[in-house]
Amino acid sequence: MEIRADTQMPLRIARVLDVAEGIRSFELVQPDGTELPPFTPGSHIGVQTPGGAVRKYSLCNDPGERHRYVITVKRDPNGQGGSISMHDEAHAGDVLATSPPDNAFPLVDNARAYLFIAGGIGITPILSMIRSFAGLPAAPWKLHYLTRSPESTAFADELMRPQLRRHVHIHHDHGDPEKSFDLWPALEKPNTAHIYCCGPRPLMESVRDMTGHWSPANVHFESFNEGGGVKPDDQPFKIRLARSGLEFDVPVGKSILATLREHGCNAPSSCESGTCGTCRTTLLSGDADHRDMVLMPEELSERIMICVSRARSPELVLDL
Repeated sequence: MEIRADTQMPLRIARVLDVAEGIRSFELVQPDGTELPPFTPGSHIGVQTPGGAVRKYSLCNDPGERHRYVITVKRDPNGQGGSISMHDEAHAGDVLATSPPDNAFPLVDNARAYLFIAGGIGITPILSMIRSFAGLPAAPWKLHYLTRSPESTAFADELMRPQLRRHVHIHHDHGDPEKSFDLWPALEKPNTAHIYCCGPRPLMESVRDMTGHWSPANVHFESFNEGGGVKPDDQPFKIRLARSGLEFDVPVGKSILATLREHGCNAPSSCESGTCGTCRTTLLSGDADHRDMVLMPEELSERIMICVSRARSPELVLDL
């Protein structure tokens, strides 16, 4: 299997642990036992799965630990195969090609308060943030952790320990939309707290809609949906780069960013899920199909997040 150029840090799987139904943690270490590059709360690494796909996984352990990274993977039978490969083919002792830590979901260290909202496997980056407090948080914090059932709730035992449980509210909806947790009381009155939300797209969109009256600088999202996913009505379209005059076709199932890379055009990026803002690009003409969690309403006609958004028109002209 060819090792991708962006995953040139081989790490050995030291331990594999099932932490909930269908959810598995992998402890990664340097093969020679030396220290790993440091990371900050909210960071992720790229991992080339045994099947060859490269996926980004949040680091969920304490950033103070220097000899291991811990990632946690939910097996998704409806995904693109990366999580299935990790569950079925990655074993203790195997070596995985990875990339150094990057952070598109950084924890603000001078916040007056923190409100964490996690849905399902979205607990992973938030758990690293909580662990980084080491029992001495710089500000008050609260976690709303929303899952389907007790069996599918990762790290529940840790979060229910006496030193944490007063900060944590875990809610199970058992797959019934009518039993969904109402976040509005926590979000109705904006304040100086920083909100960190990670989880399924519907949860993040709901939180985005309910925090429209908050300062955008205080609301942060992280998504695992790289490339924005494929919708039934997606169509291919063209992009034209105004500065160079180059034109490329963007097929269904491939992002603008991935298309640019395929043709040797590099553009800044980080999360590749439409939540960090790094790939914000000026849109000169065309009708964009916005799928990000970053742009404000007044930006939609002139900006586009090329990692996830597509086109409603046959062509987009970008200031690249």
